[in-house]
Amino acid sequence: MAKTITSHSKKEKSEKDVSFEFYAPLAKEVRLGGTFNGWDAAQNVLRKDAAGNWRLKLRLKPGRYEYRYLVDGSWENDQRPVACVPNAFGTWNCVVEIA
Repeated sequence: MAKTITSHSKKEKSEKDVSFEFYAPLAKEVRLGGTFNGWDAAQNVLRKDAAGNWRLKLRLKPGRYEYRYLVDGSWENDQRPVACVPNAFGTWNCVVEIA
Protein backbone atom coordinates (compact mmCIF):
# COMPACT_ATOMS: atom_id res chain seq x y z
CA MET A 1 0.00 0.00 0.00
CA ALA A 2 1.30 3.42 -0.83
CA LYS A 3 1.16 5.91 2.00
CA THR A 4 2.60 9.33 2.61
CA ILE A 5 5.03 9.47 5.51
CA THR A 6 6.74 12.82 5.95
CA SER A 7 7.86 15.97 4.25
CA HIS A 8 11.49 17.08 4.28
CA SER A 9 13.62 20.21 4.26
CA LYS A 10 12.39 23.66 3.30
CA LYS A 11 14.22 23.39 -0.01
CA GLU A 12 12.23 20.28 -0.91
CA LYS A 13 9.17 20.86 1.28
CA SER A 14 6.77 20.04 -1.52
CA GLU A 15 8.18 16.51 -1.91
CA LYS A 16 7.09 13.75 0.46
CA ASP A 17 8.31 10.26 1.22
CA VAL A 18 5.85 7.63 0.01
CA SER A 19 6.24 4.00 1.05
CA PHE A 20 5.29 1.15 -1.27
CA GLU A 21 5.03 -2.44 -0.03
CA PHE A 22 4.14 -5.75 -1.66
CA TYR A 23 4.01 -9.13 0.08
CA ALA A 24 5.45 -11.87 -2.14
CA PRO A 25 7.73 -14.22 -0.20
CA LEU A 26 8.38 -16.49 -3.20
CA ALA A 27 8.99 -13.71 -5.74
CA LYS A 28 12.45 -13.26 -7.19
CA GLU A 29 11.97 -9.63 -8.16
CA VAL A 30 9.44 -6.86 -7.51
CA ARG A 31 9.56 -3.52 -9.31
CA LEU A 32 7.31 -0.48 -9.32
CA GLY A 33 6.00 1.28 -12.40
CA GLY A 34 3.76 4.29 -12.53
CA THR A 35 3.08 7.73 -13.86
CA PHE A 36 5.86 9.06 -11.58
CA ASN A 37 8.53 7.15 -13.58
CA GLY A 38 6.97 6.92 -17.04
CA TRP A 39 5.92 3.31 -16.28
CA ASP A 40 9.60 2.30 -16.41
CA ALA A 41 9.66 -0.33 -13.65
CA ALA A 42 13.42 -0.77 -14.14
CA GLN A 43 13.89 2.54 -12.30
CA ASN A 44 12.31 1.39 -9.04
CA VAL A 45 13.28 -2.00 -7.62
CA LEU A 46 11.86 -3.01 -4.24
CA ARG A 47 13.95 -4.75 -1.56
CA LYS A 48 12.79 -7.91 0.16
CA ASP A 49 12.91 -8.37 3.93
CA ALA A 50 13.12 -11.69 5.80
CA ALA A 51 9.32 -11.89 6.12
CA GLY A 52 8.75 -11.68 2.35
CA ASN A 53 7.70 -8.04 2.23
CA TRP A 54 9.12 -6.02 -0.63
CA ARG A 55 9.55 -2.32 0.17
CA LEU A 56 10.52 0.92 -1.51
CA LYS A 57 10.36 4.54 -0.45
CA LEU A 58 10.08 7.29 -3.09
CA ARG A 59 10.10 11.07 -2.81
CA LEU A 60 7.17 12.42 -4.79
CA LYS A 61 5.78 15.89 -5.40
CA PRO A 62 2.13 16.57 -4.58
CA GLY A 63 -0.23 15.16 -7.18
CA ARG A 64 -2.16 12.11 -8.30
CA TYR A 65 -0.18 9.10 -9.48
CA GLU A 66 -1.17 5.74 -10.95
CA TYR A 67 1.01 2.71 -10.28
CA ARG A 68 1.33 -1.09 -10.36
CA TYR A 69 3.86 -3.64 -9.16
CA LEU A 70 5.81 -5.79 -11.63
CA VAL A 71 6.23 -9.12 -9.82
CA ASP A 72 8.49 -11.58 -11.64
CA GLY A 73 7.37 -10.08 -14.95
CA SER A 74 3.61 -9.91 -14.22
CA TRP A 75 1.79 -6.67 -13.43
CA GLU A 76 -0.07 -6.81 -10.10
CA ASN A 77 -2.16 -4.32 -8.16
CA ASP A 78 -1.59 -3.23 -4.58
CA GLN A 79 -2.73 -5.94 -2.17
CA ARG A 80 -4.25 -3.46 0.24
CA PRO A 81 -7.46 -1.53 -0.34
CA VAL A 82 -6.56 1.50 -2.46
CA ALA A 83 -8.34 3.54 -5.10
CA CYS A 84 -8.09 2.07 -8.61
CA VAL A 85 -8.93 3.30 -12.09
CA PRO A 86 -9.33 1.35 -15.34
CA ASN A 87 -6.41 1.39 -17.77
CA ALA A 88 -6.09 0.96 -21.54
CA PHE A 89 -5.21 -2.74 -21.15
CA GLY A 90 -8.52 -3.80 -19.62
CA THR A 91 -7.11 -4.04 -16.10
CA TRP A 92 -6.80 -1.54 -13.25
CA ASN A 93 -4.14 0.88 -12.03
CA CYS A 94 -3.79 1.79 -8.37
CA VAL A 95 -3.92 5.45 -7.38
CA VAL A 96 -1.98 7.37 -4.74
CA GLU A 97 -2.60 11.05 -4.05
CA ILE A 98 0.05 13.18 -2.39
CA ALA A 99 -1.17 16.33 -0.66
